Amino acid sequence: MIYSYFLPLLLIFTITAYYLGMDRARKAARAEGGTRALHSLPGYYGIYTAIWCAVPAFVLYGLWQMLESSIIASMVFESLPPELRSVTPAEMTLVMNDIRNIVSGDFAAGDVVTREAADTYIRLQQRFRMIVGLMLVAIAALSTLPAYRKIKPAMEARNSVEKIVTYFLLGCSVIAILTTIGIVFSVLFEAIRFFKMVPITEFLFGLEWSPQMAIRQDQAGSSGAFGAIPVFAGTMLIALVAMLVAIPIGLMSAIYLSEFANRDFRTVAKPLLEILAGIPTVVYGFFAALVVAPLIRDTGAMIGLDVASESALAAGTVMGVMIIPFVSSLSDDVIHAVPQSLRDGSYALGATKYETIRSVIIPAALPGIVGGILLAVSRAIGETMIVVMAAGLSANLTANPFEAVTTVTVQIVTLLVGDQEFDSPKTLAAFALGLFLFIFTLILNFIALHVVRRYREQYE
Repeated sequence: MIYSYFLPLLLIFTITAYYLGMDRARKAARAEGGTRALHSLPGYYGIYTAIWCAVPAFVLYGLWQMLESSIIASMVFESLPPELRSVTPAEMTLVMNDIRNIVSGDFAAGDVVTREAADTYIRLQQRFRMIVGLMLVAIAALSTLPAYRKIKPAMEARNSVEKIVTYFLLGCSVIAILTTIGIVFSVLFEAIRFFKMVPITEFLFGLEWSPQMAIRQDQAGSSGAFGAIPVFAGTMLIALVAMLVAIPIGLMSAIYLSEFANRDFRTVAKPLLEILAGIPTVVYGFFAALVVAPLIRDTGAMIGLDVASESALAAGTVMGVMIIPFVSSLSDDVIHAVPQSLRDGSYALGATKYETIRSVIIPAALPGIVGGILLAVSRAIGETMIVVMAAGLSANLTANPFEAVTTVTVQIVTLLVGDQEFDSPKTLAAFALGLFLFIFTLILNFIALHVVRRYREQYE
């Protein structure tokens, strides 16, 4: 019971420790002539006590959450009959999974030995949780006591609290970096496994993408085709169409809202424009499949063009509308933030409003505009639902926007849907696509960083 209510109890203890620490600081200050005798404000003493109450107990709680399953599983394993303990590791994994499923209530089936092991698992879990719960409460109380006694007027509570917060922020940064590194290496290792089965030259320069693997070797296409050029080309084609829609409309909207529109119109128009970013992508997908794609197909037929029912033009157009706020909102903010002194200096030299916008404001705001465009490009490349519903799944190598194409993200989703065998080139191909998508996005970041640095040096 104590373990179940640990987090609420810890919150109560932490609040109590805060007020106790603050009260002790005030009492110590009154004994020496008032709060002026304190090195820090009373609140810092309370925060210091609360941190020492919460952190040690919470760290132990997190460690036990990570280790509980493996510790109990090893003890349950020791309680199994000798004939079960002598099976292979793979078979033992299946047995332990059955035991955990019975414990979690997913199913109540299983033989007598498995059910008895599940009962043992439950008893050990309850026993350990009671012990750990009592330990957590004791640690929270015992770690608070030294911090409480340490409080004196000369104690540098603010410096200690700020140091702890600095270490906490550093830890968060390290976790973010390690998470990124973990994601990269997890994709990289699986991609390396794929390239051991399929040559990287075939993947990068092959012109046919058909990753479906046959069940028998005598079936047609049993070796699959993993040339990713059609997938990369489809991604670039749809992203290009989206950018041709989003960049001009978004940038012109930002310039108008920032430089020409009055305050009342800007107050209404900007939130309405940003609503586009909040519409679910599946809604855009329905709109593209049911309205835009048939409209483009029928319009093309009227003028003699052969337009597919699912086309890159339909998906790219709707995607461009979706990402307009990424360009317009960020561009509007950076244009609005250009110092008024630059405008005044341009007007003083005789420049017109249009010349000021073209020659002064846009160059000065270019780093922010490039950042908004980069964000929009990344959003376009990573979009999946609109492409599935409006552009199809066909990996066609074409530059014709009227034909059906597919993208990297769509293929990743297609390859990983359902039960998959992760020793198959078909499944591992998704990691190879993800790796090169990551590399491409990284290159875009480097290009944008170069542009930002160049113009910052010129205008700051």
